[in-house]
Amino acid sequence: RSILQSMASSITNAPSAVNCPSYVGLRAPQRTFNLCVPQPATKSFPPRLFVVRASDSEFEAAVVAGKVPSAPPVPPKPAAPVGTPVVPSLPLHRRPRRNRRSPALRSAFQETSISPANFVYPLFIHEGEEDTPIGAMPGCYRLGWRHGLVEEVAKARDVGVNSIVLFPKIPDALKSPTGDEAYNENGLVPRTIRLLKDKYPDLVIYTDVALDPYSSDGHDGIVREDDNKEHKKRIGVIMNDETVHQLCKQAVAQAQAGADVVSPSDMMDGRVGALRAALDAEGFQHVSIMSYTAKYASSFYGPFREALDSNPRFGDKKTYQMNPANYREALTEMREDESEGADILLVKPGLPYLDIIRLLRDNSPLPIAAYQVSGEYAMIKAAGALKMIDEEKVMMESLMCLRRAGADIILTYSALQAARCLCGEKR
Repeated sequence: RSILQSMASSITNAPSAVNCPSYVGLRAPQRTFNLCVPQPATKSFPPRLFVVRASDSEFEAAVVAGKVPSAPPVPPKPAAPVGTPVVPSLPLHRRPRRNRRSPALRSAFQETSISPANFVYPLFIHEGEEDTPIGAMPGCYRLGWRHGLVEEVAKARDVGVNSIVLFPKIPDALKSPTGDEAYNENGLVPRTIRLLKDKYPDLVIYTDVALDPYSSDGHDGIVREDDNKEHKKRIGVIMNDETVHQLCKQAVAQAQAGADVVSPSDMMDGRVGALRAALDAEGFQHVSIMSYTAKYASSFYGPFREALDSNPRFGDKKTYQMNPANYREALTEMREDESEGADILLVKPGLPYLDIIRLLRDNSPLPIAAYQVSGEYAMIKAAGALKMIDEEKVMMESLMCLRRAGADIILTYSALQAARCLCGEKR
């Protein structure tokens, strides 16, 4: 009794009466008694119960003895709609739908993921101050390199996109047959790189290495006009090795400005090895090369050429870009680029060439990039504007498909919009 009285007096807010037999763990004395504790005169507190809970072993003992605690009943099986045929269950050992029956399960077993870190944002730049809309690419602009570009990069970084690739719109007066403006150290691209690196030192900047924005002929290389005696006309021949010489100077100028990755999109033979040697000779061993390994002569590039005003003056690009009908040829290009020192292999276009992305993924240990080109972007935008599709869902599905095919990174004009979607923003 003296022990119990001591315990009660040590509890400031104990109830005025404690009935000992009603609490588990307190052994009842031979006779019942009440403990009376006076309440403080200055303050009143709500009563608090002093409870001693049963131990795990006591609960286990109760279950073993058959005293099982109650639980909600098993839910009834939902009734099938009226008219549903009654059939015996199919004798299936495996039902793949079991792993798809709820959002939680579908999320747990999702094989492919995508994040803003997988995107490289292509941005068009020009010498002007104003941002000029591109008619064939809704939502895309030729950005003023001093202001509009910096603001767009800031928006992208806010949602986790920290990699961009620059494409310049060069004034016609600076274009020439040999594209010398491409390696002007104070040209539009080198100036832009220095500006962005000054403001965002950790921004990953990819550059395009090709002559078409700088060429008065609109081709990716230097054009020699030859006589075609059979058709009695002059034809354009792209000079491979001379073009590679110009591309090396272009890549070095971009690296000097601070580019992280140079990206030869020209499809000249041997240009990756030549670029690697030129960069290394100038002390740019740290600059990566993302080779346009499998760049096809595609009809999906139209809006891009409008954006840069870089349509070929004559002919097409089929003597250097790949035939869309060819599959195995991509392996030849892949092996050459690997042996010459490429760090990343790119497939262009993206969605129509998922098989090529997978081919490279299965045959090379190098990172694989995919370019969701302007035509793909424009089709999704146009169909969305006409309410023929859900633009956002189709956009995200198309990007997921590129990842599923094996692309580690995706160059896409939807990078900002897709990253905002992944971050839960609605703008």
